[in-house]
Order: sequence, then structure tokens, then C-alpha cells
Amino acid sequence: MALWKEPAKSSSAAAMPEAMDLARFDTPETKPEPEAPVQTAFRPAAAPGKTKSESLIAPDITIEGKIEGAGHVRIAGSFKGDVNVRGDLTIESGAKVNGSVRADKVTIAGELIGNIESATHVELLQSGALTGDLKAGSLSVASGSRMRGQVEFGWDDAKGGNGTHKSNGHHGASS
Repeated sequence: MALWKEPAKSSSAAAMPEAMDLARFDTPETKPEPEAPVQTAFRPAAAPGKTKSESLIAPDITIEGKIEGAGHVRIAGSFKGDVNVRGDLTIESGAKVNGSVRADKVTIAGELIGNIESATHVELLQSGALTGDLKAGSLSVASGSRMRGQVEFGWDDAKGGNGTHKSNGHHGASS
């Protein structure tokens, strides 16, 4: 009988927390409100970061080949070949890319030897160097960056070429 009484005690003990839980649910407005802002505070912080995955070529890595697909690519090492992504390409300071590029947004802090054939926006940072032609929707160039090649940006077929800017030669600050 001792075994029979123990389950009876545990079932009555289980009934007590259920009663306590019901008492807690009598005031649901106080508990979910503090939790809800915490959850919504974390979700927006993660969502704007990157909706697509990011691939990284680390600083100690040298790769030769071709990169294609959807997602962001960050190159901190050395890559020889073409890059064609539906996402962003970032070339870190100290990195070197030798090949043609097609990406949504291209950020250059390292060195790119090759043409940017299609991009919505190109950002050439202070430590960045581009040797090749560039075609993009818009272009940002930081003082101290270097470029050698032809540049075409601001083309919009719907507007008939209004706002077109062309440049060739060297760009950047001289020492």
C-alpha cells in the first residue's frame, strides 16, 4: 500500500502546481507584456542584418574557380575567377580578387583586378583599388581609393539615359 499512497500524494502534489499555474494565468497581461517586447526587440535586430546567407573566404585561403549563386560573399583572402551572385560581394582590406564580378552591391576595401559588369551599387572604400571597367547603377568613391579603367553609372533604361555619368582614367586622392 505504500506504493499506492505515493502516487496518490504525487497526483495531489501535481494538482497543486496546476492550481498555481491557473492562478498565474488569471493575470496573463502582466507576464506576456514583458516577454513580448524582448522577443520583438531581438527579431528586428536579426532580420535587417542579412536575409541571405553569407559565404566567407578567410584571409589565409587562396581559391581559384568560379562563384555563382544566391547569397552574400565576403572575401578576405585571395580569389581568382569570376563571381556571379544574387547578393552582395565584399572584398575586405588586404584581400585580392582577379576576375569579373556581377553582384547586387559590391564593396571594395581590398583589390579587384577585373571588370564589374553589373551591380546596383558599388562602394570603393579608402583602402580599395579597382583595375578594370565598372558598370553600376550608382557609385560611391572614398578619398584615397584608387581606380584605373572606364566607369559608367547612373544608367536607367526607363529614363532614356538621363543622369548618365561617364569617366575614365584615374580616380582617387594623390599623396
